[in-house]
Amino acid sequence: MNKFTQQVLQSPKLQALPIMTHPGIEAIGSTVYEAVTNGHIHYQAIRYIADNFDTLACTSIMDLTVEAEAFGAKINLPENEVPSVSGRLVSDAESVAALEIPTLAKGRIPQYLLANRLAAENIKDKPVFSGCIGPFSLSGRLYDMSEIMAAIYIYPETILQLLSKCTGFLVSYCKALKATGTQGVVIAEPAAGLLSGDDCMMFSTNFVKQIVDAVQDDSFTVILHNCGNTGYCTEAMVASGARALHFGNAIDMEKVIEQCPGDVIIMGNLNPVAIFQQGTEEAVRKATRKLLEKTAGHKNFVISSGCDLPPHVPEANIRAFLETVEHYDFLCVSRVC
Repeated sequence: MNKFTQQVLQSPKLQALPIMTHPGIEAIGSTVYEAVTNGHIHYQAIRYIADNFDTLACTSIMDLTVEAEAFGAKINLPENEVPSVSGRLVSDAESVAALEIPTLAKGRIPQYLLANRLAAENIKDKPVFSGCIGPFSLSGRLYDMSEIMAAIYIYPETILQLLSKCTGFLVSYCKALKATGTQGVVIAEPAAGLLSGDDCMMFSTNFVKQIVDAVQDDSFTVILHNCGNTGYCTEAMVASGARALHFGNAIDMEKVIEQCPGDVIIMGNLNPVAIFQQGTEEAVRKATRKLLEKTAGHKNFVISSGCDLPPHVPEANIRAFLETVEHYDFLCVSRVC
């Protein structure tokens, strides 16, 4: 049992960890473009969240384009929207075989390492979690998601080779993130939610586990995030060995907790758009309390957003969420309500 797991399971209070950085970007008066290209601004956004919200930990930006850019993919970087990959970088066995595993000096990787280092050095009152994409999700961005879903059946050896290269890079990246001093990494693997349980095991878990085995220890936690999972991939997620699993709003958290070991931290899963971004404060309070009631009695549960909060989430909604957790915890000190 590592330190983060102990911290959660032994805590006398309910814990909340919404995945959020965009509210910090907006609060410091910066744009998304500035934050995803400048490590100092990225850190300042993380620091704002750490200083202004009573959460279990704080997280770096969940940007699922940084690693693809390092490989050479073309990236769209709007001023105030989430970055995206444009086109495909590899398309067949020959291009996959020729694909070079990049160094950590490529693209925006150095800026993300800088942001994580600054956060780890300056935020001392709570854990800081780095972020990276998962192997299958990265492979899909390089090969094209629609194409890779067919290729895993038609050209499985090609996709396995691509996954191996992506995983090799991600292991190096996660080791570098760990070296910055952060307490863990959130591996975002949403594309694996498109797979069946068996395919998820073969094309995602077997590679995620390589990352987990390389970096997870007593002081560094891997949080595996799969907001695409609708219930078929839960067993495969557990098999990754990650000490914490993060689920999206498409899944029933009550059922998920029953399917997972009691010493694995389970996180989720309020809708980041419908509840946090578009909902009223009262809607946030109602949804938060409902989820807490469904998961009451499970000390390994950490209430969270189902994915990272998008741009333009009202700060009042975040505070309504945290206040509801605090109030519920006050009324249900024993966690059995």
